[in-house]
Formats: sequence, C-alpha cells, structure tokens
Amino acid sequence: MDNYTDINARTIDKWTDNGWEWGVPISHEAFENAQNGKWDVVLTPIKSVPHEWFSPFLNGGRLDGVRLLGLASGGGQQMPIFTALSADCTVLDYSERQLDREREVAEREGYQINIVRADMTKRLPFDDNSFDIIFHPVSNCYIEDVYHVWNECYRILRSGGILLAGMDNGFNFIVEDFTVRPLVIANKLPFNPLKMDAERRQKMIDNNEGLQFSHTFDEQIGGQFKAGFVITAAYEDFNNEPDAIADGIPSYWATRAVKLPLGWEDKII
Repeated sequence: MDNYTDINARTIDKWTDNGWEWGVPISHEAFENAQNGKWDVVLTPIKSVPHEWFSPFLNGGRLDGVRLLGLASGGGQQMPIFTALSADCTVLDYSERQLDREREVAEREGYQINIVRADMTKRLPFDDNSFDIIFHPVSNCYIEDVYHVWNECYRILRSGGILLAGMDNGFNFIVEDFTVRPLVIANKLPFNPLKMDAERRQKMIDNNEGLQFSHTFDEQIGGQFKAGFVITAAYEDFNNEPDAIADGIPSYWATRAVKLPLGWEDKII
C-alpha cells in the first residue's frame, strides 16, 4: 500500500477539484473587506475564531509583519485574510490542489506568499523559532501521530508564540451514516484505518474517503501540554449541518495555546 499520507493528499486533490467547501478560495470582495478590517477565519466548521485569540500580535486590527504559518491550511481561505492584514505568511499543505488555490488568490490579489508542499508527519522544513503564530485548522484527522505535530509546532514557534488549532473530537468516527435517526454507533474509538483489515481499508480508499483517524483527548489536548504549551482558551463546534446542530453533539474543539518563555514554570504555584 502507498504511504497513507500520499493517499490522503490525492484524495483531497479530488475533493478540491470537485468543489470541496474547504478548497473554495475567498472572493476579491472578502479580501478587500479584510483589508478594511472586516474579517473572520475558522479553525472548525462554523464558529469564527475570536479576534482576541490573535492578541498580542493583532494591533490596531492588523498583523503587520507577524510571521504566520498556515499548517495544513491550503485552499485560499485563511491565508489571503492574514495577508490582507499584512502578516508575513507561509502556508504548508500536502495537497497540490489546495496549494494551487493559494497560488490563484495570490496571483489575483497581487501579493507574495511562501508556499510549501510538505508532509506534516515528517520534520517540518522550518528552523526553530521561525513563527509568531501557527494557524492549524482541522487536519490532524488525516494523520496517525499528532504528538509529532505538537512537538514540531512547539519547536518552530518563537517564545511567546501562539498555536491556534482546530481538532475533530472523535464523534464523527463513531457514526457512519448521519442521515439515520436515531444515530447508530458503528465504530469503537480511537478509529485507526491502518489497524483495520485490508479489505475494509481498501474500501475506504475506493470510496474516495481517504484514510482518516480519530484521536483521543489525551492526544489532542494532553499532547499540547506534553509538548510544552499552555492552553489559554478553547471552544467546541459542530458539523456544518442543521441536523448536527439540532442533535446538540459537538464534533470539534478549538484551542489557543502559548509557548511561554523559559522559566515560566517557576512562577506557577
């Protein structure tokens, strides 16, 4: 079998070509609105990230010169907004089509952005202390080991830097058919296709689902603490479907985590 991350990259390429909602670039009007201070971005399907989560780097509504990495954040949605706010942006993704969307918007709006194609299960191709902010929308579901990602984020953030992350909490993997009411639990957690029988795994690939993983609270939240981060804010969110909201079962978490200066532990009582 091919490397699972290559399978997922090709799958997302297909989704993007077929109009996937996370691969539709923002409009020119949205870009201009951001330049004029009217903007929002999402880490999860519905709720917008509070602007105060970008503090202390957001000054006067701008991110002037802030070194910002969009980690697995291709698609031409968030990075154009941050560029419109004058951030110095880098986007990393493993899907060529998602990165093509970044190129399209950059060419349309006439700005420069550092575009990097890389697999985030490997060492990230950046020096230590390279960024002020990492913006990491829901994407850990496409990789098996999230501890590696948190450790790499900690390494490449500067002291005082902020990690903004969106995460699937696992609920989407319990139920296979969300159109059925009442919902029927079909799978145990954590969900790991690499540990399934080959026939079921191949069926997921053939159905253009990719190979997606659920992760535990220990991995997603505890993993950030283990890497050295301090989480300062969080919220839950839902699937972007009326029935999902009506069911009242959150499917996502978003967190704001800070890489505090060395020696901060001594201040904790």
